[in-house]
Amino acid sequence: MNATDTATPVRLPGEVNVVNIGLPLFAEAIAEQKRPVVQVDWRIPGGGDAEVVAALRRLYGRHAATIDAANKEVFRRLDRGAPQLVGVRTAGEVIPILAEGRVLLHCGPRIAIEDTVDPLRRSMRAAVCAEGWARDPEEADALLLDGSVRLEPANAHGVVVPMATAMGPGTPVWAVELADAGVTTYAPIGQGPGDVAWFGRDTPGAIDRLVLLREVVGPVLAAALAEAGPVDVMSLAAQAVAMGDDVHVRTQAATNLLLRNLLPALVSGDHPRRTEAATFLSGNHLLFLTLAMAAARALTAWAAEVENSSVVTGMARNGTDFAAWLAGPSSDWHLAPAPMVERALYHPGRSEADAAPDIGDSSVLELVGLGGAAAAGSPAVAQIVGGTMAAAAELTTQLDQVCVGNSSRFMIPVWGMKGSPVGVDVRKVVELGITPQVTTGILHNADGSGQVGAGVATAPVQAFVDTMMALDAKLGS
Repeated sequence: MNATDTATPVRLPGEVNVVNIGLPLFAEAIAEQKRPVVQVDWRIPGGGDAEVVAALRRLYGRHAATIDAANKEVFRRLDRGAPQLVGVRTAGEVIPILAEGRVLLHCGPRIAIEDTVDPLRRSMRAAVCAEGWARDPEEADALLLDGSVRLEPANAHGVVVPMATAMGPGTPVWAVELADAGVTTYAPIGQGPGDVAWFGRDTPGAIDRLVLLREVVGPVLAAALAEAGPVDVMSLAAQAVAMGDDVHVRTQAATNLLLRNLLPALVSGDHPRRTEAATFLSGNHLLFLTLAMAAARALTAWAAEVENSSVVTGMARNGTDFAAWLAGPSSDWHLAPAPMVERALYHPGRSEADAAPDIGDSSVLELVGLGGAAAAGSPAVAQIVGGTMAAAAELTTQLDQVCVGNSSRFMIPVWGMKGSPVGVDVRKVVELGITPQVTTGILHNADGSGQVGAGVATAPVQAFVDTMMALDAKLGS
């Protein structure tokens, strides 16, 4: 520089807006100084595991055309299938495994009686008593322990059950058909709130409720459906989503729509105990839940016939293990420990110290556009996750990032009339580290007192990593 040159002075800006990529600590420090800051939610793909990242490259690379074509068909089936409620049946008459002696179907993946959490074991005892195989829960427990009663995962037999449900051959079940696909699925009629086995109770009242369903409610609903004809389940669910249901933790609107459809046939019935059935139905705001689950299971069963897809067609929890699996007739279940339920709203006097891990087959709803996928439009979910609709919308928005498309039927008015996300792509889950968040109830972990709250369970990522790695191996690495 010579004497005639003049350096341009450096002028620092008076105000700084910051975009932070990396540790949130830096963004938090800037926010504390009341300055504008945006934290970019970026994570190392696949957790930085070299083998996982290599599998992602292959699945997004040379295998992408095969996978994307399969995913397109899976999405079409999940989005366009129209499962119909065709009747109420007795489980032992339509589910072959239940005709093989003393067998109970339970939620989640296969489990030994010694490994069951307290609420599921109590539900099993109640079911054994309701079937007449034991005189009391203690005798029922002995039969379970010595193997006199066989345990089978409901999902493996085209059945889905909610929360800590165990069901025997006498259970009345919704029968749902996808006729064109040749698929029929089942779910038990919901037991309702209160002193009930699906909440992990084995009291006389819980056992009596199971008997009432078998002897009264099931026959009354069966007669009504025989007269009223098939019901388009997802059509009712779509109306309910527009009315504030997520069709998981809140099903009041869907239940009311169903009962309205069945009302003429219900009041014209001649069952001698139909008044008891009506009392039960009027107080069961969760009646539609298991029906929606059966319909969702029908859609995922049809979708599961498609080979080479990266879309998740199964999630289930038994309170000990969480399972996930992909489309494809031979897809294996991949397990991880069942998560705890977080972002929870507890009953008065209850806390996380009382909570059992996440449980039930109802997470199938999140795979077809309901539950957490429809949380953006549900004030009930907003109440659970902090009291704002923005917090509820966060569940839907996160799931949207890892799905292959948006529903053409579950339109969410407060989410810009956008359809809820459908078709969880395991590649995106592993890449982004975002797993489905399931809106769900919380059961007591030890004392049999039943439901103690509700919240959101985040599916464990390891089950999805293992699922994706199995797909990579199948396609040839």
